[in-house]
Amino acid sequence: MDKEKIADLIDENYYKIEELLDQKMQIWSDYVVFSGLWWLGVMLSIVPWILWILLRNKQSTDRILYAGFLTTILALTLDVLGDQYGFWHYRFNVIPLIPTYFPWDVTLMPVGVMFLIQIKPAVSPFLKALVFALLTSYAAEPFIHWLGIYQPTKWHHTYSVPIQFGIYLLAHYFSRRQKFQELA
Repeated sequence: MDKEKIADLIDENYYKIEELLDQKMQIWSDYVVFSGLWWLGVMLSIVPWILWILLRNKQSTDRILYAGFLTTILALTLDVLGDQYGFWHYRFNVIPLIPTYFPWDVTLMPVGVMFLIQIKPAVSPFLKALVFALLTSYAAEPFIHWLGIYQPTKWHHTYSVPIQFGIYLLAHYFSRRQKFQELA
């Protein structure tokens, strides 16, 4: 197939996606924004950060935020991949054109990890990772599914356990890094 035909196929696909995104925006603006589940999402996006700011270990803010940002990047990336491959999708998004659930990826996951890192720092990171993985996979995911926000299609909560376990361990590892060069 020549370059022009490939470009036409890609453009045609793009226009179909753009049309569907316009439809998604219309549904969101007509039915989702300002609904109870939308307000819940807004609160879940803001309140945990306020709690973290108030309750964080102030001497470790930078180190813990470093782990939180890593968690956010991993959560967003994996959530977008899962959505794009059709493993799950979200309803009642706070931000309509982001295919992930913003409160989960940008607030609940990173803030949860950051609190766990700073609470009882001498406890085994493997134990904390297990607790985090089990709570997120068997309590949080089923709860947001029950609310109707999260719809797994080709995914079972058990599949999330090793992923959540790994995310926590990686964040813990990064929270312990100290090899930063002084800026001149």
